[in-house]
Amino acid sequence: MSRSSSRTVDAARAAVLALALVLAGAPGAAGDEVMERGAYLFALGGCAGCHTDTADGGPVLAGGRVLATPFGTFYGPNITPDPEFGIGGWSDEDFAKALRHGLRPDGSHLYPAFPYTSFTGMRDEDVSALKAYIFSLPPVQTESRPHDLRFPYGWRFPLGGWKALNFTPGPFAGDPGRDETWNRGAYLTEAVLHCGECHTPRDWLGALDRSRAYAGTAAGPEGKKVSNITPDKETGIGAWDDAQLEALLKIGFLPDGDVVGSVMGEVVKQSTSKLNDGDRRAVIAYLRSLEPIANPDAKATAPGWE
Repeated sequence: MSRSSSRTVDAARAAVLALALVLAGAPGAAGDEVMERGAYLFALGGCAGCHTDTADGGPVLAGGRVLATPFGTFYGPNITPDPEFGIGGWSDEDFAKALRHGLRPDGSHLYPAFPYTSFTGMRDEDVSALKAYIFSLPPVQTESRPHDLRFPYGWRFPLGGWKALNFTPGPFAGDPGRDETWNRGAYLTEAVLHCGECHTPRDWLGALDRSRAYAGTAAGPEGKKVSNITPDKETGIGAWDDAQLEALLKIGFLPDGDVVGSVMGEVVKQSTSKLNDGDRRAVIAYLRSLEPIANPDAKATAPGWE
């Protein structure tokens, strides 16, 4: 074989080897991207906050977090990938049904204390990434604590009627008349961060009063006040500039120099502080676009922001 022919063969072998390495590395790279996205969504969605007994220093996602409501007390269930006590036996379809339709694998209804009414808006690829990340975490063999609800709220079957009246499933559609920043902010705020679940008042059946979306309430989760985050200038955040809103979402600082506390303090620490710069600006843009609603009972600038 001539020297030139030998060089040609070597070059061909090198090209084949390079292609093989690229193909071998591609799945790993794709998997890393999915896991990174899943971890980001896990933080923004506040999964650990509701499914971890932080008061007793329990394992992540092993359940036990207490949520006191007018209907009784809910306890965050174990959602670690343990097949017996957690959700390790759930398929991709089971996981999506829980977030999208508020259904357990056996078809029974989940209580809307789990905010599937917001998570239903999550895109399919984000639901898949979130499941992949959760299933990468350590399984914990801890049995979920039963909810302690007042009669008749312990019955699940009436939830079908509640859903018919108050719940519309389906992924976030976006508004083609709005720009990319607004649509990203709307998706994050409405679906992933589910801000409205706390900042929107509820009726006597626990359904969100969407006519007063984000106007806050004097009787929010755990009986705490939840502030008005509409752009009303007197009782909401309309008088705040972007830097003040960024400080709130990033480190929990209020314009008067105080810091948020209680549940909102947890939300900042575990969730909104994890927003990247572009997503933080998108959320602010969306909040500024909301209808201003006056609510003196949940004034954003009052002491004790929750």
